[in-house]
Amino acid sequence: MAKRVYQVWKGSNKFFLCGRLIFGPDVRSLVVTVFLIVIPVAIFCVFVAGKLLHNFPGYNSGYAILVVTIVYTVYVLVLLLLTSARDPGIVPRAPHPPEPEDIFDSANSPAEWAGGQTPRLRLPRTKDVSVNGVTVKVKYCDTCMLYRPPRCSHCSICNNCVERFDHHCPWVGQCIGQRNYRFFFMFVSSCTVLCIYIFAMSALYIKFLMDDDKHTIWQAMRHSPASIVLMIYTFITVWFVGGLTLFHLYLISINQTTYENFRYRCDNKVNPYNEGIITNFSAIFCANIKPSQNNFRAKVQQEASVQTRVIPQSTDTRDVVGDLPAKVSIDLEAGRKAAMRDEFDPEREGHDELHSRKSNVPDTVMDIKEGYEDAFTRAIGRPLSLEGSEARSGSNPRHSSWGRKSGSWEITPDLPGLPPGDKTLPGNKFWYNNNHDSIVGEGG
Repeated sequence: MAKRVYQVWKGSNKFFLCGRLIFGPDVRSLVVTVFLIVIPVAIFCVFVAGKLLHNFPGYNSGYAILVVTIVYTVYVLVLLLLTSARDPGIVPRAPHPPEPEDIFDSANSPAEWAGGQTPRLRLPRTKDVSVNGVTVKVKYCDTCMLYRPPRCSHCSICNNCVERFDHHCPWVGQCIGQRNYRFFFMFVSSCTVLCIYIFAMSALYIKFLMDDDKHTIWQAMRHSPASIVLMIYTFITVWFVGGLTLFHLYLISINQTTYENFRYRCDNKVNPYNEGIITNFSAIFCANIKPSQNNFRAKVQQEASVQTRVIPQSTDTRDVVGDLPAKVSIDLEAGRKAAMRDEFDPEREGHDELHSRKSNVPDTVMDIKEGYEDAFTRAIGRPLSLEGSEARSGSNPRHSSWGRKSGSWEITPDLPGLPPGDKTLPGNKFWYNNNHDSIVGEGG
């Protein structure tokens, strides 16, 4: 059975009702927020609003206080749900990185290209885009494998790129972005109004107690401790939600997000999105909300793909063996050691090296070698046999290699001694080695 998108989602979000509701990974904090709203309202309805039902003459208008409190609290909770349980503007991840541009890595020199190594292409970390005539840099996201749109940022908590990212709010357990910023502001401002309302009604009840029973303010406070607790709670809370409301009113007026405000303040950059107060407020409260780019309930398209592991050319055999089962690892390790013994076997070194040199040496070097052979033939009076040298190289491995070092070589056949006064061949740098009974030469 094909899985759905929310079941294989790579972000850190939590889904409910089969992908219909999407929350952040800290969704449990939402329970605390609901508790901080509902419990004070319940205390207010029981100990304050219930006592004010008959304090207003005519048509029992005291009931309006209780009704307004309940309806407005439900409205605040709905705004909280709309803020935290919807897609904030998540940008879908790309299935693969974008095509690299034709920019070569400077670490690869042209000499390496000629040697057969493919030059590496790299993706630029940033790109320049124009927004209202101002150049803005957009960054490449390694996690989502895409270039983020302007005003988009990657949330490290939700692990998603969010359009018009404002901040991640732990009180609502969700990122605040393009698709839920309106509801977030309405929720914060509504909480501010609710706090002011409860504070005012609690103070009004204290006033009624003072007028009816001729009590002082301290006597009235002892008569209704719930009112005092609610007044203290709402007074403290209004500084947080009220200050947040004023701050976001300022941000809306200049069309700026919380993230941009701190970033531009540090970088002293110009805000390219400010189009005037009226236009800025209209963009937040009057414009249509952009539809979500993700269908979390859609079925995942199964694509048959073969995953291959690419091993760099410089990878040692031991690195590969470490990832294999035990038996295969032992076999490969044994084969590797055998290959190393063959590679450094002195008995085979001379034979293999001589034939490889003879087959791979350029024509110019072969001509020089043939000239040396002619010089030996004239010096010793008989042709120089390479086959004999190869045969004897197995018995005398110490002098059996055609020199590994560039520009030098060594031949060790059993040669007759030269005349005592003629140990140097004319025109060549040769000398007779009395210790090894051989003629040793160094090519230029």
